[in-house]
Amino acid sequence: MRVLGIETSCDETGVAIYGDDGLLAHTLYSQVALHAEYGGVVPELASRDHVRKLAPLVHQTLAEAGLQASDLDGVAYTAGPGLAGALLVGAGFGRALAWSLGVPALGVHHMEGHLLAPMLESEPPAFPFVALLVSGGHTQLVEVSGVGRYQLLGASVDDAAGEAFDKTAKLLELGYPGGPALAALAEQGDPERFRFPRPMTDRPGLDFSFSGLKTFALTTLQKESAGLAGDELKRLKADIARAFEDAVVDTLAIKCRRAVEDTGVGTLVLAGGVSANKRLRARIDGLMAEHGGVARYPRPAFCTDNGAMIAYAGWQRLRAGQHETLAFDIRPRWAMETLAAV
Repeated sequence: MRVLGIETSCDETGVAIYGDDGLLAHTLYSQVALHAEYGGVVPELASRDHVRKLAPLVHQTLAEAGLQASDLDGVAYTAGPGLAGALLVGAGFGRALAWSLGVPALGVHHMEGHLLAPMLESEPPAFPFVALLVSGGHTQLVEVSGVGRYQLLGASVDDAAGEAFDKTAKLLELGYPGGPALAALAEQGDPERFRFPRPMTDRPGLDFSFSGLKTFALTTLQKESAGLAGDELKRLKADIARAFEDAVVDTLAIKCRRAVEDTGVGTLVLAGGVSANKRLRARIDGLMAEHGGVARYPRPAFCTDNGAMIAYAGWQRLRAGQHETLAFDIRPRWAMETLAAV
């Protein structure tokens, strides 16, 4: 079975084909340059750019796989969560293509795609495992016993970790996208100068809170930057970036440790854009080594939004007989725990 996957939930247009023999081709177009001058994603511009780029990317992906559209056995597209207009582009195109080919179509949960992205690697995790989904819009700990068998263990009560990274980068005037820029600046920072709080780690539970860290970074910058300019101001910002990143990484690691201990599961999966953070990966590797377990991640290209994860998730569900009628739907908000098991 060969499944075309379409990802248009936010600011990246991703297309891929996954078959019984594995990933056949994948292409990606990023809208970073389009949104950079605004300092963040403009939903209307994102939707219009998906309209312009999606069809050419589908043709390119088919060509790279050496296939014709008639060789497809199914189409999967991101149905949510995400920006409503952007989701409609992918859903409308995907459903129409499937109808024209006479093949089944299926709307895929964006975060399930991220959760299953490590399955695309040469050493995929075995069920059961605990997953930390950490991206711009979500921070969740999930116990996974199979495809569609998810138990939410904890989630952010306010800003997701990636969102906090982007907001803190913006107040440090690092540009867009902010998360990678902040991580790069943190490499130059002094880890001993500031210590930021580790939110919600002084109480039981597996929920997260990151909005306070952004405020702590802002007040630190305001207090310490008086009279500074040039290299001194750059050094201050680097030290704040390091303290912020250390606080986020420590908080995520503390909660992951609790989740692994509570569940007794020996595999921890990291997925989502923030899972590409080198300091976080090193910390999680050390944590799992202490517990005699293993950590698994997608390759960096599959940490951020991409079509391959949607093609794989769709392939899993379509081959199990799941599909939709012509009356497709999108879900800008969608709880992953409501998904059917495969």
